[in-house]
Amino acid sequence: MLLISPPLAKACEPPAGISRLAGCLRGNGLECTLWDANLEGQLYLLEQRQNPADTWSKRAYKNIGDNLHKLRSRNLYTNNDRYQRAVRDINRALTQSCQGFSCSANLADYQDSAFSPHSSSDLLRAAEEYRNNIFFPFFRKRLPHLLKHQADQWIGISVNYLSQALSAFVLAGFLKEEYPAYTLVAGGGLITSWLRSPGWQNRFTDVFDHLVEGPGETALLHLLQQKNNNSTEKYCPPDFTDLPLADYLSPGIILPYNASSGCYWNRCAFCPEKAEGSPYTKLSAKQVCDDLQSLIRTLKPRLIHFLDNGIAPSLMKEMIKIPVHTDWYGFARVSQELCDFDFCRDLRRSGCRMLKLGIESGSQEVLDAMDKGINLQQVEQALQALHRAGIMSYVYLLFGTPAETRQEAQQTLDFTVRNADLISFLNLAVFNLPRNSEERHELQIHDFSTGDLGLYADFIHPRGWNRKAVRRFLTDDFKAHPLIRPILQRDPPFFTSNHAPLMTAAK
Repeated sequence: MLLISPPLAKACEPPAGISRLAGCLRGNGLECTLWDANLEGQLYLLEQRQNPADTWSKRAYKNIGDNLHKLRSRNLYTNNDRYQRAVRDINRALTQSCQGFSCSANLADYQDSAFSPHSSSDLLRAAEEYRNNIFFPFFRKRLPHLLKHQADQWIGISVNYLSQALSAFVLAGFLKEEYPAYTLVAGGGLITSWLRSPGWQNRFTDVFDHLVEGPGETALLHLLQQKNNNSTEKYCPPDFTDLPLADYLSPGIILPYNASSGCYWNRCAFCPEKAEGSPYTKLSAKQVCDDLQSLIRTLKPRLIHFLDNGIAPSLMKEMIKIPVHTDWYGFARVSQELCDFDFCRDLRRSGCRMLKLGIESGSQEVLDAMDKGINLQQVEQALQALHRAGIMSYVYLLFGTPAETRQEAQQTLDFTVRNADLISFLNLAVFNLPRNSEERHELQIHDFSTGDLGLYADFIHPRGWNRKAVRRFLTDDFKAHPLIRPILQRDPPFFTSNHAPLMTAAK
């Protein structure tokens, strides 16, 4: 089976989805090949030289090779100014490659003004008109070589982000026409969200033979082996064989790893994970440590990226007892453990480089309304303990939730200013209402004009704190504050939290 990760997503680490599938398939006696068409596709676009007139684009094209080399070298990450210039120059060349097409691409996103990934009709049309897509020449060149070595006529495409949807359908349209004997399977986070949306109807039967919901390992084994649902499979860690590990846009291998799926808290109001009904499952802490030690011996990664919605405190404790001696980072809930300096110090010694914290608000009333299960005193204690222990914090804040007004947003601003010396990085987001959220019935809903596959709905804010006012507050008040502006400025452009733990001059 050929497993494909399509363009476009951040190309700083190997794709976790197809690597997990490969581990499962190979561990259960099935052959597969991995193709990171996302990384290769971006490098292909960077090779398509244009003839720009402006000085910046000329410099960007001239220095593509040098800047890619720098991005794969550790020295670049010690100087934020040099890092930002190299990344922005690479991105400039990437955007310039789209001249003459209706699309736009950067290092983190792909859009096409002629097609919307929120519309099933547009996606089907993109599959029909695949020859007009910017990635088609690349697909046409690479696929014959890849398929020549496939014993079984199965192809799986992993679609996790909206930015991958259009190219996935372009790829599928090409395959259906040129290789009609192959069975096409689509899965991944975005496919799962569609399948779990209210009123879902599958309009893609002419493009994909199977759509897989949730973690795809078991479902794929059932398809390939024609097993019944009571069959069990052997667990195996992810397998990164076939992937060009030296080519990713990072200084060494960043190893993505899932210790769990779903969320162990699973109570936050308006959470997409809860809205989709994703169950929480996890590997034992011992299994995780065994997996990581084995992968580290084989691959010698620069950094481990935990993809969990929240790293369980029990796993943190196990990693303190059995350190992996490699830097790692991921999302964590603010817990009592993180308020303890001794625990945080031991966590840093275990390799913890950075924790991403979904704090969301500096208003206790808003946190309580969202059922976050944290209090601001705990949050500030945790930020202090992490900072003192040498663990960077990447803080996520959410504005415009139904319980918030400008007064609560100001409290979040005050909280951030008060703790500015403790916060390494910030992510600011404006609230989107998941269409299938349980709490949507409490609000007056208006659909976004984004098509039948839109995952979010617009609503009339019950307290008058509309999106326009929220954005104005963020621009005029929050981002402009002299203590907050430097935190935002050191955020790695495009790669954001994926490169943040690599920055040695973060504070």
